[in-house]
Amino acid sequence: MKTTDTPPAPAADRVPVSPVTVPGGKKEKSSEGSVLNVFSHGVLIIWAILVVMPLLWAVMASFKSDDSILSTPWALPDKLHFENWSRAWSQAHMSDYFFNTIIVVGGSLIGTLLLGSMAAYVLARFDFPGNRFFYYLFIGGMSFPIILALVPLFFVMNNMGLLNTVHGLILVYIAYSLPFTVFFLTSFFRTLPSSVAEAAMLDGASHTRTFFQVMLPMAKPGLISVGIFNFLGQWNQYMLPTVLNTEPDHRVLSQGLVELATSQGYKGDWSGLFAGLVMAMLPVLAAYIIFQRQVVAGLTAGAVK
Repeated sequence: MKTTDTPPAPAADRVPVSPVTVPGGKKEKSSEGSVLNVFSHGVLIIWAILVVMPLLWAVMASFKSDDSILSTPWALPDKLHFENWSRAWSQAHMSDYFFNTIIVVGGSLIGTLLLGSMAAYVLARFDFPGNRFFYYLFIGGMSFPIILALVPLFFVMNNMGLLNTVHGLILVYIAYSLPFTVFFLTSFFRTLPSSVAEAAMLDGASHTRTFFQVMLPMAKPGLISVGIFNFLGQWNQYMLPTVLNTEPDHRVLSQGLVELATSQGYKGDWSGLFAGLVMAMLPVLAAYIIFQRQVVAGLTAGAVK
């Protein structure tokens, strides 16, 4: 049976066809993408330099003498003056401030994560009258400036006998951090599969057991992420302890650094001041370096389903 197909031409008779470049095609898009990539990396490098350089300079200054800090601020220390750290730790009472801060931040962080996760779980998983009202009430707490609440908060704490006490400051920190914690964890609990909780309920688990043994371990990335953010905010908090914690024995690190800077007068103990500053920075940097993967996992957990 004959066919009407035309046989292919010999290889020698074939005419090479040059590729047609379409205006605005892949080559143009790739060039634009490379330019944008270079620009974005340049901005990130400049931002990293602006952030890292002051930290490195503070660490370097903490090991220098006062004369070296003032005369050659950008030079490396001639030798490591570890006595600056010991002087700041003992004579400037940074050890007491550090211990008080650990107690206040540790207690408030545990209370914030516990109460915030419970409230967020109920708002995310249960439908009841007033659900949206309570959720937006927490959202409104994020937009309320804390400076407007200092005066009434001072009188409330004074009337309740919680002024200048460690547990009173812990309760204030918890109330201050709850709105953001509930807002963050509510969105996170909504991304968790409900089939696991339903299977636990079918096996006879109560709501309390389902929350603590099933849902809370699944929310570990979100808890670590919001815990890091709360840790940063509570560790560096200065306004609340300044107003509500005027007792010298109960001062935290932020108050101690200000006290160290103002009490030296004309002494000029800049090396001890920088040593105390680095002491206050180290726990924050260590916490972020250790949990950086969990923070990223918690922030991107609900992005892709």
